[in-house]
Amino acid sequence: LGGVLLFSAGLFSNPPPGALAQDSKKHGTQGEALDFALLVDGLVAEREQGITIDVAYRFFATQRRKFIIADTPGHEQYTRNMVTGASTADLAIVLVNAQHGLLPQTRRHAFIAHLMGIRQVVLAINKMDMVGFDHARFHRISEDFEHFARDLNFSQITPIPLSALKGDNITERSGQMPWYRGPTLLGWLETVAIERQATAPFALPIQSVSRPTSDFRGFMGSVASGQVQPGDTVRVTRSGQTAQVRRLVTADGDLDTARQGDAITVTLDKEIDASRGDVLSLAQAPLQTSDQFEATLVWMHEDHGMVGRTYDLKLATQWAGATVTAIKHRVDIHHQLAHEAARQMDLNDMCVCNLALSKPIAFRPYGESQALGGFILVDRFTHATVAAGMLHHSLRRADNIHRQALSITREDRERLNGHPGKVIWFTGLSGSGKSTVANALEQALHQQGLRTYILDGDNVRHGLNRDLGFTDADRVENIRRVAEVARLMADAGLIVLTAFISPFRQERRMARELIGPSRFVEVFMDTPLAVCEQRDPKGLYQKARHGQLPNFTGIDSAYEPPEAADVTVPANADLSSTIQRLQTYCA
Repeated sequence: LGGVLLFSAGLFSNPPPGALAQDSKKHGTQGEALDFALLVDGLVAEREQGITIDVAYRFFATQRRKFIIADTPGHEQYTRNMVTGASTADLAIVLVNAQHGLLPQTRRHAFIAHLMGIRQVVLAINKMDMVGFDHARFHRISEDFEHFARDLNFSQITPIPLSALKGDNITERSGQMPWYRGPTLLGWLETVAIERQATAPFALPIQSVSRPTSDFRGFMGSVASGQVQPGDTVRVTRSGQTAQVRRLVTADGDLDTARQGDAITVTLDKEIDASRGDVLSLAQAPLQTSDQFEATLVWMHEDHGMVGRTYDLKLATQWAGATVTAIKHRVDIHHQLAHEAARQMDLNDMCVCNLALSKPIAFRPYGESQALGGFILVDRFTHATVAAGMLHHSLRRADNIHRQALSITREDRERLNGHPGKVIWFTGLSGSGKSTVANALEQALHQQGLRTYILDGDNVRHGLNRDLGFTDADRVENIRRVAEVARLMADAGLIVLTAFISPFRQERRMARELIGPSRFVEVFMDTPLAVCEQRDPKGLYQKARHGQLPNFTGIDSAYEPPEAADVTVPANADLSSTIQRLQTYCA
């Protein structure tokens, strides 16, 4: 549709018609006719497959208005790109095939537009020529969409019947549909009144500190909201320090007023401690900070999102560790946006979740500021972006729970015990020897007078984790709880031995970071699956092979071996030598 709009309005500049004709013969899907989709589908893969994969941005202008079209993919596989395109849009054109009516992806795109704060929608019902320009068909699809979108808070839904291939109702009213009296698509785009988000007070996330000379120090960034002028008093949200704005510097000279979207360098009347990741605001309108939120997540990765798993969160220029503490509900786009229970998030899921952060960050709700309310989650292991999120509000518990200062420290307890607190984390398949080696190590340490405790997988599931099963999500939560308990016990000055399969690298990495690398020793019991099955001390593999034990690690649930364990114990290792070796890590 984007290519047809550009061509029909005579607004294309590249490629010229001759080049478009050549491309249409080579890559087109319309036989001998011009394929206008090639005006926006620039990737080789897009042309070869005849689909839109990435977001294509095209600028054009008419006598009335300037436009940037973000042409996004319709395919479910590329929903993440739809999120990208919608995140900066003022209005949305939702394209529907008149032959097929509303599809799940249509509903998903409409809901994403709602999440991104878009309030005006064109329902472009295309391929009307394929249904004989049937008025009843157009009316039925329009009613279906309006019924679906009644709770999405769109201020305006404008259905327009189109035949993009033939140009009907694109720039000129179609003679094939005399029953339609509304605007053409371009006519509507040129005249619709754009609803702007209410401007929040000034905020500027600092991107970097500029110090080209010894007498110049400026804070660089783009104004996220509001405006600022020289003489205004600003505050560093993290530290609370205040100073007056001296200059607003740009590449084209100083500004008298900087507004939302302006890229500036702010100089102040005195030196203050601020760097990348800090946020400046007006002193009389300070930003909120919190480390716990409710937010909507759009999951954009093939790996499941799970409660208890830790990610990196990026909001503006701020980074923090983030854990999904609860999935409150998943939005069911198939059944009038119903709320359904969920234990994990799958690709393209849209879920309302609670998040806990490793430190407070400055924010505004997404409805007030997209720049300070929108964020991404990044996988800490692969560095892939796994979700886009919109903050709703801070959780009240974040304001009411504070860390209590204690008089006796970990160092005090370690001096009393006569040794440091440590966590020796055994990982490996069932039957690899984790519990056997952990038990032998504890006996040896106990004989030396060291204070120890074993956290064993089976024992913990009889009490603390008795409510958990063996799905991937349950395994993640199982290890999160164990890591928290092990951290507390190590803080008490104990040597903690944990014997858990702990199948996922990401959770073992989380445990290491939580407990501290200097106090965490990962021991990989490197016993092949065949040997573990031969041992099978509890008869579990036999049950799993007969389908009586689903989600069993090594059979129908994955085990991710460590890539760089502190200690690797092979299957044929001598027990006495292994214990002597491990004792050196407990000193």
